[in-house]
Order: sequence, then C-alpha cells, then structure tokens
Amino acid sequence: MSDKKIRGGSLIARALRDKGIEKVFTLSGGFCNPALEGFMECQMDVINCPHEQIAGHLADGHTRITRKPTVCLVGPEGFANAVPSMMEAWGERSPVIFITGSSSLKRQGSGGFKEIDDVSIAAPLTKYSASITDGTRIREFVDKAYRISTNGYPGAVHLSVPVDIMFSSFAENSGLEERPFSHSKKPIAKAWPDPNQLTEVLELACNAKKPVLIGGHGVWWSESEKKLEAAGNNLNIPIFNIPYHQKLLGEEANSYMGLADIHQYPPSKFALHESDLVLMVGARLDNQMNFGNPPLFLETTKLDCVNGSHEEIELNRAADINLLCDPGVFLDTLVRLKENNKWNLDKKWFDENKKEKKKWVDKSLEDLSKETKEAEKNGGKIHPLQLALDVQDALSENDWLVIDGGNTHFWSEIAINIAGSKGKKLGGILHPGTFSMLGVGVPFAISAKNTHPKSNVVLISGDGAFLSGGLSIEAAFQEKKPIVVVIDNNGGLDCISQQQERLFESGKHFATDFRDIPFHKIFEGFGGHGELVTKRDQLAPALKRAIESGKTACVNVKAKGVISPIVAAVSDKRDKASIE
Repeated sequence: MSDKKIRGGSLIARALRDKGIEKVFTLSGGFCNPALEGFMECQMDVINCPHEQIAGHLADGHTRITRKPTVCLVGPEGFANAVPSMMEAWGERSPVIFITGSSSLKRQGSGGFKEIDDVSIAAPLTKYSASITDGTRIREFVDKAYRISTNGYPGAVHLSVPVDIMFSSFAENSGLEERPFSHSKKPIAKAWPDPNQLTEVLELACNAKKPVLIGGHGVWWSESEKKLEAAGNNLNIPIFNIPYHQKLLGEEANSYMGLADIHQYPPSKFALHESDLVLMVGARLDNQMNFGNPPLFLETTKLDCVNGSHEEIELNRAADINLLCDPGVFLDTLVRLKENNKWNLDKKWFDENKKEKKKWVDKSLEDLSKETKEAEKNGGKIHPLQLALDVQDALSENDWLVIDGGNTHFWSEIAINIAGSKGKKLGGILHPGTFSMLGVGVPFAISAKNTHPKSNVVLISGDGAFLSGGLSIEAAFQEKKPIVVVIDNNGGLDCISQQQERLFESGKHFATDFRDIPFHKIFEGFGGHGELVTKRDQLAPALKRAIESGKTACVNVKAKGVISPIVAAVSDKRDKASIE
C-alpha cells in the first residue's frame, strides 16, 4: 500500500466519492479548505452558494428530486446558518450529509476559535450526529453516516470535522486495511415482512368493503410510486397522499383522489369517515395524521400501518397493526392478490370517491369564478387560489412547479388537486414539507432547474417567503439557471394576519405588515426580467414573457389576502384538535 499522506479533508472527499456522492453545496470557508481541495482533486461538482442556509436547501432539493444523497459543507458559524435547512431535510426524511468544519479537537472545551457544540445541536435534527475524533477513522465515520442516512427511513446526518483533523495529514490508505475492504456504495437494505403478520394484514384487506390507501414518504424514498398507482388501479382502492409531500402520484393518475387532509381537501373526509380499513404505507401517524385519532380517523375504522423502518413503526403506536415491510414489497404483494383471484372488490366504492372528488372540484371552481368576476368588476386583487391555477395554466406537461412555504403553499396545494383533476399534467412538483418553511422556494426551484435544465421552472412564493430566502436568487444568476418567480404579494405575513384577526379580541392584526416592495425591480437589478401585475388579465401575458425571456424573472402579483382552509382550521378552536 502507498505511504503517501494527504490531509484529512482530502480523505473525507475521497470517502464520499467512493460512496457515489456527486454534488456538494457550500459557502466556502477557511475551516473547510482542505475538504474543498479534496473535492477539486476528485473532480466532484461543488456549487458555491451565497449563504449556508441556501446551500442546505439546495442540497435538500437536489436530494429529494434525484433520491441521491448530497453533501452540504459549512464552517462553524455557517453551521448555525444551515440549521433551518437541516430541520427541513429532517422533516422530509431527505438523506443530506451535513459536514461541519469545527474548532480544534486538541483544545475542545476550552474556548477555541469559533467553538460551537455542533454535534449536540444537530443531534435532534438528524438520524446521526458525530465528531470525527481520529483522522485514521475518517472512512469509518463516513461509511457509518452514509449507511444510516440511506437505510431504513432515510434522513439527514451530520459529521463534525475538527480543524486539526481537517488540516492534518494521514496515510491515504487509512481505513482500507480492515473490513470492509470495499467502501463503494452498497444496495439499500429492505425490510421483509413477518409472514404471519403479513397474512393478517392481507386478510383484512381482502375482507374490507371500503378500503383506503394513504401513501407517504416511504413510498417515495423506496421508489415505489408506480407500484402505489398500480395498487389503486388494479384493486379499485382510492389513493390519497399525506399532505405536504412532493407528489407520489400525478393528479391525472386515475387512482389518485387527493390529500389525506380533511381541512384542505373535503373529499378525504368522506373517504376516511366511510372507510372500514385504512392502509397507510410508508407514512407515520404524526400531527398531519392527527396521531391516528378522531376526527381524522374514526374509532370504528381499522388502521394498519406498513413501513420499511423500525423508527417509524415505533412512532405509529395508534395503529391496530404495524407491519415492518418495505413499501414496494408490500404493494407488489397486495397487487398479486388480484392476480391470484383473492381480491373481489368491485368499483362501487372507488366510483363513490371519484364522485365526491368531482363534486368538490366543481363547487370550488364555481365559488372561485364568482369571486374572480366580482373582483374584476370592482377592481379587486386576484385571489391566491386563482393565481395558483393561472400559473399552472401557463405551464406545459414537461415544466416544473415549485411552491414556497406559508399561506401560498396551502392554496397552491389545493390548486394542484383541482387542476390535476381537470387533466393538467406537469413534469414535476416540489414544495416544503411538514414545517412549510418560508424561504425554501428559490433554492428548490434552482434544484429543479439543475436536475431538469430543459424544463421551465416556475416558483410561486409569497412576499414574506421571498423576503426570508429570496437573496438566494443570486445563485440562479451565478449558475446561469434561469427560473421564473411569481410572487403572491399581499403586503405582509397574511397567514399570520388572518389568524390574528380571528383570534385577537380586537379583530385586528399586529406586526405582520410589509411595505410595498418592488420585487420585480430587484430582479431587473440583478440583470433579469421583471414585471408588475395588478389585474388578472395581465397575468397570463406577463408569465409568457417571463418564461420566453430566457432570464431569471419575477412576476410580482398584487394579490388578495385570503385565509386558507388549513389556517382557518388552526384558528378555530373547534377544529384544532384535528391538526395538533
């Protein structure tokens, strides 16, 4: 073996390259220079970002779309900036590898330069957080972090690399003299079901008269969304997605009925309250699922959860049956029931759900049409639901729609379901997860453009959301990745304003307003395209010009502040129990 010595940072780069890591997102800093040198030597793609939070969101967005782990590399103070992106990745089980250049191991605990207990801070937001304490064990730490991030229920991990480990030299073959002798990427382990428990679940499914299937993150990360669709189509089972997840099924899929959210999507209330069996596949019974309790799930409904991760099984305590099983394996087994003549469910229940969906869509469009006509007649601002629908109308079936967090997110979710039910097809959809975090939109849109360079990428962001992370737009200009940003500009944090007006005794809102910011001018200043829209009839041509400009563009839309159904439910004490 070679006697050559290389810096710890180069060892880290080589270890990550051996795992098949292709993308690194960073804001370059002195503590990380040896790793950056290593990435350069390994010819890995490194994207320098204007802020550490942006680097984390870009890594997360890329990972969600490609389902391949990426690296976010930051310095000690940069780690603090990256924490929000770590939280967002954690919420969506995105296997981002966060690496922090940290203060000296030699003088740890004595007030070293930029010393911060990054391991403890990251621990509750990751599946694994550790400090590399011995440079000869770098490959061991990287191997463990990678395996933990990608196996079971995937998720973010964190490695802290003390500066003396990062800069010191070690034998380039360190860690190769002991098992495992190969440090290349390994196949992801799959959980296979206990035969007796599987039989019990399948018997319940076969005997159910009104089954419902809810797909979650585990379906996405196991690359089983096509199997989910096949189960719905072949078995006549209505399929719902958990809220706030990139779409497992396109809305044009015949078996897809919408979101399992009784506040934003009323047809799901009919389905869940009429159902005798709910099969949750790759999802957890968290706050989005009301922890398995009424009013989302009735006491009389059988609730079975199938998950490929023991971590998730442990959280699904409300389930009648918890089956540890890879989602794809389970869905394949479910479909074979029909092939083996063990499935006899007719289309009646499926068609009833289709009817409920159509009824809701038609009523929503009818109400919106009245609202829009009244606004146009009286010079009123565009409704956020109408805005989201009009944006989708401007997109082709190869284009990507990205949504930022906040009230815009909630209205856009509803619009996606409505437009999809009318046959609208898109290349892809990406939006925030559980936290509906403000400011993720621009980096997510850049991620979509990075992975689909020939597609138009349009982001809908609120004014508050854009102010939270909008300066990351510089990355779009720097990387020459043109995106279009549509700003739902209602003059403040409308989601919070609407809650305050319902909750405060005065009926007023407080500390939520912004001044009239010319967002379109900001884009022009960066060298992009910008337009202001004050009426609905201006929107479609403005979007067309923005897309055709070939530049990173902004369409700044003066929109009406309207409380979304989910925010209304949060503000209504009668409904709070179903979403907390």
